[in-house]
Amino acid sequence: AAMAAGGPRLAELLAAGWRLWEEVETGAEPSSGAPAVQEKVRQGLEALQRAAAMVAELDLFSENEELEEIASADLKYLLLPALLGALTLKQVNLSRRLEHLQSARAHFWRFLKLCRSYGLGSFQLPPASPPGEEDTESPSPGGPAAAQPSLVAMASSRQAKIERYKQKKELENRLASMRTFVESGQADEDQTREFYILQIQKWITSGLEEMESIDQEMAILRSRGAAKQPSAPPHGTSRQARAPLKPFLLTRDAAQAKVFGAGYPGLPTMTVDDWYEQRRRQGVVSGQSAPQRAPGVTDEEQQQEKKEEEDDEEALQKARDWDDWKDTHPRGYGNRQNMG
Repeated sequence: AAMAAGGPRLAELLAAGWRLWEEVETGAEPSSGAPAVQEKVRQGLEALQRAAAMVAELDLFSENEELEEIASADLKYLLLPALLGALTLKQVNLSRRLEHLQSARAHFWRFLKLCRSYGLGSFQLPPASPPGEEDTESPSPGGPAAAQPSLVAMASSRQAKIERYKQKKELENRLASMRTFVESGQADEDQTREFYILQIQKWITSGLEEMESIDQEMAILRSRGAAKQPSAPPHGTSRQARAPLKPFLLTRDAAQAKVFGAGYPGLPTMTVDDWYEQRRRQGVVSGQSAPQRAPGVTDEEQQQEKKEEEDDEEALQKARDWDDWKDTHPRGYGNRQNMG
């Protein structure tokens, strides 16, 4: 293993970062936001980032070489970007969530691209940018219409997920049985190589799942962000700018205002004219909205009111007579047609 100037060995950094990720992943803490958990996340990310910088400096991997060319002891360093992505997602700062999602997605994408170049696993590499962003890759043929998922595509996608889940479980079982053997140093080179290739394949499945979840969460966060943008009120006037209405008694004229005012001392009275004038001053109604009324009440208006009151009394009497009739005549009385 390589040694950085004055720093801990590369293998120790990877082991520390990996261990911290596993402690966070399988920890007994009820909340991932607990300070102790977040401290592990921070330390794990620091160790893995230092290891990744050393791997880049040593130029351990190349997209032009074959899997067989990688030394068995170096295979595990292929996992660095995947572990970085997984730990980045464990951060809980909500105000920086979108930034963390973007960072984690980039880590997983680099990992999957490297695996593809080495022929590890048969899978379709997701686009470099999440849907909805400017894609650095060439756009898919067929434009937006082709992006609409068909029922057949959805069914095959679901089937692929079920297969991936089965493979992942199988891999985890095999890895669990090999792990202590490899970590204790008893495994030979071929067994060590197989162990890390299985680990990489397990992380390929996890990486594909995580990228799908990240894209969904990013779409939700973006739509929420768009919804939070304040929309300008129409014509530049805000509804809140108007003075709120206080309760009052609306009366026909000043004479009624006096009568009602005496009976309801808790409520102010206001004539129709006063009310229109007040609303006009507030800019709610235009000046033309106020009814053109002559001062005082005309004889014609009084006669009209008297006639309305008489009509009301007549209607009331008719309703009473009808109720009395119903009391003494059962429903269907008089309807004897068509009966034998």
